Amino acid sequence: MFEKDVYIRRRRSLLEKMQAAGEHGLILFIGNAEAPAQYKDNCYKWRQDSSWLYFFGLDEPRYAALLDIDSGEETLFADDVEIDDIIWMGPQPTIASLAASVGVGKSAPYADLDKEVYAARKAGRDIHFLAPSRYYNTLKLMELLGCHRIDRKVSEPLTRAVISMRLIKEDIEIQAIDAACALGYEMHSVARDSIVPGIVEQDIVGKMEGVALAKGWGVSFPTILTQHGETLHNHLHDKVIEPGKLMVIDAGVESNEHYASDFTRTYPTSGKFTQKQREVYQIVYECNEQAFSLTKPGITYREVHLATARKMLEGLSALGLVKGDLDEMVAKGIAGLFQPHGLGHNMGLDVHDMEDLGENLVGYDPDQTRAKQLGLGSLRMARRLVPGHVITDEPGIYFIPALIEKFKKEGLGYDFVNYAKLESYYDFGGIRLEDDVLVTPTGARRLGPHRLPIAPDDVEAAMAVAR
Repeated sequence: MFEKDVYIRRRRSLLEKMQAAGEHGLILFIGNAEAPAQYKDNCYKWRQDSSWLYFFGLDEPRYAALLDIDSGEETLFADDVEIDDIIWMGPQPTIASLAASVGVGKSAPYADLDKEVYAARKAGRDIHFLAPSRYYNTLKLMELLGCHRIDRKVSEPLTRAVISMRLIKEDIEIQAIDAACALGYEMHSVARDSIVPGIVEQDIVGKMEGVALAKGWGVSFPTILTQHGETLHNHLHDKVIEPGKLMVIDAGVESNEHYASDFTRTYPTSGKFTQKQREVYQIVYECNEQAFSLTKPGITYREVHLATARKMLEGLSALGLVKGDLDEMVAKGIAGLFQPHGLGHNMGLDVHDMEDLGENLVGYDPDQTRAKQLGLGSLRMARRLVPGHVITDEPGIYFIPALIEKFKKEGLGYDFVNYAKLESYYDFGGIRLEDDVLVTPTGARRLGPHRLPIAPDDVEAAMAVAR
């Protein structure tokens, strides 16, 4: 948790935004509840709702709050523990004291939330809430509001107000993300130093995630560690490490403050790249560097994505895998055959920050529309950049046989793609290189105390030290 004044200021700013937009009524926040895994008392690992953490900071289950837009009154709803709870949990702070610790002056039992919402509905007052991501929250909202289609009642004014605040990271948040990146750096270094042909991938994953659990909350998303990087989200870790392969490691740490890191590196399992691997790796490395150099206030991340796509096609053209006018290839979406994902996404309290609130609302300005083109259409962050944005820079090149064959069968890109030569890359795999980046008033900086080795010579040198 941050200091009390942080949460007071955030809630006050939210109310002011809603008032300025001409909104009235109540803002309803529902924190997460425990979610049973196999049975009631054996639950999935606890994780609080991120917007609740942002505005209230209290990291316990079954909390809710009402903010009155018209009067400014705030009420926290939760239950004090009873003796049956104390036997299992030990003594706990009172709800009143916890409310006071984040600057909320009024508290009430959780059951009173129903009475307050029902009374507001009866009086014809608006109830503003965010899209829920958990089943408990969805069912609770259905019960409170007496409807079966919560998605039709989500408050767009509230959603936009929350996004506008959480998109721009405060100094204390940047410090927290820097700390999460330091843990991510450590986790990735352990992984890199553990790559040895003959062991099972899971051995490395265990060591990596041990760092995340020993020094933070855990991983910020399920770890991707694979010798089949052409499968973009490959969470299988059952393969024996083979010499001569490329290993993609895409993993991040969530700190105890619940801020995320997200790095990707690609390593030669033998410790040195083959000539063919180095050629493709160099292209992805140069794309990563170019994207970072272009990242600054005023440019849209969509423009950075397209410039990076052009740089990639330029490199692939030099290898004879594509041919023709680069701008025409970009316009026709040829880059999507090799990179079917976007350049990056927002990051903060969630590794894909706020995507539960709506990916387009979070990642696109009002004057932008999402493309349907492969690759560009998967761009999660397209906005015009401003200081305080935290985003990822993660270009990649993948040789996906099924996708290449689909393009070929449908007659796509024949004027540009050398399908005959691509066949020799069907067993290549994929390469992705990702850094976490803060947009500053004058440009950008990479987050974390250091940068993981990324230039091909530096990668080989780092792996040689471990061996």
